[in-house]
Amino acid sequence: MNERVLVIGAGAAGLMAAGQAAEAGADVVLLEKMKRPGRKICISGKGRCNVTNIADLPEFISHFGRNGRFLRQPFNRFFSLELIRFFEEHGLELVKERGGRVFPASGKAPDVLKAFLQWLYRLPVSIRPDSQVEELLLENDQLRGVICNGNPVYGKAVILATGGASYPTTGSTGDGYMLAESAGHTIVPIRPSLVPIETGGDLANRLNGLHLRNVGVRLFIDNKKKQDGFGELLFMKYGLSGPVTLSLSSMIVDALQAGSKVTLVLDLKPALNTQKLDARLLRDFTKRRNEQMSSVLRGLIPKEMVPVCLDETDISPDRFAGEVRAAERKRLRHWLKNIFFEVTGYRGFKEAIVTAGGVDLRQVNPRTMESQLCPGLYLAGELLDLQADTGGYNLQAAFSTGWLAGRSAAEGVNRQA
Repeated sequence: MNERVLVIGAGAAGLMAAGQAAEAGADVVLLEKMKRPGRKICISGKGRCNVTNIADLPEFISHFGRNGRFLRQPFNRFFSLELIRFFEEHGLELVKERGGRVFPASGKAPDVLKAFLQWLYRLPVSIRPDSQVEELLLENDQLRGVICNGNPVYGKAVILATGGASYPTTGSTGDGYMLAESAGHTIVPIRPSLVPIETGGDLANRLNGLHLRNVGVRLFIDNKKKQDGFGELLFMKYGLSGPVTLSLSSMIVDALQAGSKVTLVLDLKPALNTQKLDARLLRDFTKRRNEQMSSVLRGLIPKEMVPVCLDETDISPDRFAGEVRAAERKRLRHWLKNIFFEVTGYRGFKEAIVTAGGVDLRQVNPRTMESQLCPGLYLAGELLDLQADTGGYNLQAAFSTGWLAGRSAAEGVNRQA
């Protein structure tokens, strides 16, 4: 059985790679170290699994930063429309939501895994759980297979789809980096991405659990504004989370690792400039002049923020709105649009959605996903130095690189047969 394709890891990239290799004519063995495949799929997107995004190709690639150009070849072969068609052909109904995000219509991530498994069970794919791959089997610089659970498993091609190091309880513990290194690959230093941020002071802790929508966030690195964000934010005991924070986190992590000073500035009223906000405050304070500030502010901000706001701006909660002086109104106005958080750190891989860094893309052929250093070795998914912000982009990259790796590996094996 030396004509087989071996796929290491039964996550998004591995499942797609295994099925595509089988459909292209290969016998496939899918080795998964956990008891069940697809555990990370089942928890992704808060249990809903944002499988892709319908953004056009240039915009989609832009979400991956400078490394995004690597994905042009995989996306030209298998992109979001092809993925949507694939799932629908295999019985998974999908829905499009705001921001172009695509989810299972059921709202249940396990349904994505179910569609994959039903597909694979009809193909020449042997799924082997509890199968820990310890090393690549290299003989005279030729790839012969892998060592799994202490024993050799032979194959003409090996697809590494082990995932990154995020959410290690799902099996993504970074094994693939060691395996890739053993074949000569360079690993760009890994770090958590799409990860909550830790902040100084006690402001976040005082607002712990509060969920805000439609807020603006400005990111400053060494006192220079680097990026703007807009969306949902969640206060935690230790700092900030939520989609807008996660989307900025990759740049934040890199800046902190470089020793830079990082600050986030929260704007509770991004739709109003300073002049319009001041006019709104004047109007509210005049109209409700005989009401206490603790009551009036509930029309401007969530009630949980009111005592914090009054404390931060040094305004008595018992003060009547009609008694608020211009200087106090100025402090309030400034605070509503400029809540400063000093960023002191970030959470670890256990809380990171994806892993930044990974196998150097210069050592992988983007037309086939084959290693430039080790013929017969293919790499796909989060193992690669590819990461984007939230919105379905990372899963699409996993599916597309897995699709291409599976097809290419099968074609390579068939040529040798």
